[in-house]
Amino acid sequence: MTDKTRPAPAEIRAFRAENPQMRERDIAARLNVSEAALVAAEVGISATRIDASALKLLERVAELGEVLALSRNESAVHEKIGVFENIKMGTQSAIVLGENIDLRIFPSRWVHGFAVTKKNGDEERLSLQYFDKTGNAVHKVHLRPNSNVEAYRSIVADLKLDDQSQELIEAEISASEDESGNVGRDELRHNWSKLTDTHEFFGMLKRLKIGRQAALHTVGDDYAWKLDNTATADMMHASVKAGLPIMCFVANNGIVQIHSGPIFNVQAMGPWINIMDPTFHLHLRQDHIAETWAVRKPTKDGHVTSLEAYDAKGEMIIQFFGKRKEGFDERTDWREIIESLSKAEASVAA
Repeated sequence: MTDKTRPAPAEIRAFRAENPQMRERDIAARLNVSEAALVAAEVGISATRIDASALKLLERVAELGEVLALSRNESAVHEKIGVFENIKMGTQSAIVLGENIDLRIFPSRWVHGFAVTKKNGDEERLSLQYFDKTGNAVHKVHLRPNSNVEAYRSIVADLKLDDQSQELIEAEISASEDESGNVGRDELRHNWSKLTDTHEFFGMLKRLKIGRQAALHTVGDDYAWKLDNTATADMMHASVKAGLPIMCFVANNGIVQIHSGPIFNVQAMGPWINIMDPTFHLHLRQDHIAETWAVRKPTKDGHVTSLEAYDAKGEMIIQFFGKRKEGFDERTDWREIIESLSKAEASVAA
């Protein structure tokens, strides 16, 4: 992206007015700008720049009452309706452990913040929207009919920045760390076998300097086996039929958003597979799934099995577990569903 190719804020607004039905991410791709630049172009009109601090949001967000919390990546949108509660704040990470809204937040990745008003006839739709340094969406808080609008306006007034410019310059995407994975299968398997908690997995990969997907290809099919790319939808339908509570994780650069509980209403629409439940909505682009894996990790409570879908770049789109309580074995009905899913022709690299 260069200044020569970057449209001015007025040009962005004109294009949006001419294409009112086009999705924001599609507009951003067409104009070669970030989604944050689209919002910034509306500053002073329908958007206000606010402090992007996740911690300042968390100090006040409970005042809003019931909201819709939205986190997404390129291929999945995860929406939860509820209240922000049981908030634990830290400068490196923060946690929201509410009954419905369950988040793991990395505050340093939150760089741009906006309060946004959208008109739909006589209806006003209010939201707080946050983006990373490259302008990609991190998290959005949308008000609901029962939300506290007065609290929203107070929060926006208190967090409003002096800088209310419409221009937004994004940082370039930095090169990723070397994850060439020059690790032998025996060394990987030895480290994998020593895991006692699923949260240790990322640290193991980082220590061995191997990417997650490379590790799955290397470790052996007793720990990870490749599934057909229909497996995610098949698992959803099987979980509905069994009444099985699941955990669904969608992450981006600055947040992980989690659903824990049963799912009820799974619908396919074009390339999307959707969960449309009262307090949980998921929208997943099935055509973006390049690989799907069942992954087995040892823990002190026995092994735990996840289903993980990856895009063509090797980035994890979405991850699922069977819901379980700490200190208890994994549910046998979840294991049975995962082990019954169709395998890809080859689950492990030779």
